[in-house]
Amino acid sequence: MNEFEWRRQLRDLHQPLTPQRDLWASIDAALGDDALTRASTIQQPHDHQPGHRRRWLIATTVAASVLLAGGIGWHLQHVMGATTLASTMTKPWKPADPRLAGAAIELDAARMELQQAIQQAPDSPVLQRLLSRTEHQQTQLHQLAAQAG
Repeated sequence: MNEFEWRRQLRDLHQPLTPQRDLWASIDAALGDDALTRASTIQQPHDHQPGHRRRWLIATTVAASVLLAGGIGWHLQHVMGATTLASTMTKPWKPADPRLAGAAIELDAARMELQQAIQQAPDSPVLQRLLSRTEHQQTQLHQLAAQAG
């Protein structure tokens, strides 16, 4: 058997096929039997189930409240940290090490240019990310200067 015969057989398989008997009658009967079986197996609720559900509801409510409070706290801490960082970086800083002084000048100039660009387009996420990255690099430079002594 060669490839052409295989392709011909594949094309023959792609033809529609009609079932030998009507399938809808058996599907309808199976669905009807399943509904009767389900109706007979439904149990009456026990007395302890409503209390059990109430305990789960209270537990999930408490968990959601804790998550919400934690998220709000994390967000406030992040915002307060960013404003503290921004307030410390408003004035130009020049480290004593001349190798770090050039980087400090470049990062300070970049931060000021980004702040001006953000004033023109305050909703730009790209500018916000660039400013955040620049401020992070300034923090790292501060840490390097502190480690250098």
